Amino acid sequence: MIVREITTRLESRLREQKITLLLGARRTGKTALLKTVFLKYGASALWLNGEDMDTAALLEYRSEANYRRVLAGRNLLIIDEAQYIPDIARKAKLMIDTIEPLHIILTGSSAFDLVQMGDPLVGRSITLQLFPLSYREWSQQQTPLESRQMLEDRILYGNYPELSRIEHASHRIEYLGELVNTYLLRDILAFDAVKNAQKLRSLLQLIAFQIGSEVSSDELGRQLGISKNTVDRYLDLLTKVYILFPRTGFSRNLRKEVTKSKKWFFYDNGIRNAILNDFTLLALRGDRGALWEQFFMSERLKRNEYQGLPPESFFWRTYDQQEIDLVELRGQQITAFECKWKEASVKAPAAFVKSYPDAGFHTVHPGSFSTWL
Repeated sequence: MIVREITTRLESRLREQKITLLLGARRTGKTALLKTVFLKYGASALWLNGEDMDTAALLEYRSEANYRRVLAGRNLLIIDEAQYIPDIARKAKLMIDTIEPLHIILTGSSAFDLVQMGDPLVGRSITLQLFPLSYREWSQQQTPLESRQMLEDRILYGNYPELSRIEHASHRIEYLGELVNTYLLRDILAFDAVKNAQKLRSLLQLIAFQIGSEVSSDELGRQLGISKNTVDRYLDLLTKVYILFPRTGFSRNLRKEVTKSKKWFFYDNGIRNAILNDFTLLALRGDRGALWEQFFMSERLKRNEYQGLPPESFFWRTYDQQEIDLVELRGQQITAFECKWKEASVKAPAAFVKSYPDAGFHTVHPGSFSTWL
């Protein structure tokens, strides 16, 4: 059993009179995580499945008396896939406002679900995110040597939990293809009247080819034959279902530094490679550097989110092409990271050192990266 890093943060809040919204892409392990919590609470917890029509019927009558009957003797309520229950936000609000002690956990598969919850939960909720397994989580059951030997697998096939039970490469590829087509893209196509699945897939393919490079919505629109506004809307949706996340340019000197462009990264390397249907071994690939940067960016994001109060994250580039892959800003402290597939001694760009002399600078390669995760 792999213990998820978010477990301690989640369990530390369960005595609060609050509602926890546990969000994340499908198949990242939300249900498995909550089952471990549920078992610890035993008879004092109630588990409901939002996809079960009996659950909707049980909670349909929105009254304090009804919910007191449902929750008699329970101080923890877990509703998995809560977005399927009509008006669940107002129902959860009534429970948390009138029944003490009580903590409610609601799970959903995307930020769409949080939008559906709406205003009733403002001031009453805690939002936590669960991602595919982190490198740290994978490493719990391995020696440092084994973790290093499995690094190529993580870079190629990604970190979805079920992959830990799939040994053959062909079966992993089939699993990831199903995940993309049946679950992740389906969430988007079902939301906000997105009808053109092929344009959406083509957009993802263009992004996948440009990992680590700045991306222009105008140029993407021209290549796809759609408007910039449509591109931006699709990118926003892809963010909300935990497929992509952006990085913008960092600057405190707007005359020299690029700020308007964005770089886009996938939350998971396996999803990126499945979009391109390319699982060629690293030794034979020309995009090893991009894959390595993609891997570190997603792992660093997980690490920062799970620790709470994550820093602001950017890339940095000047108009004369000096650049750094990742810049993190926490208060006044600036920390920069440059990703390199091969171990090498790299110095920070002169313009960066001049502008930010107190900033930390680190080179991240396969031999050193675990220090920063």
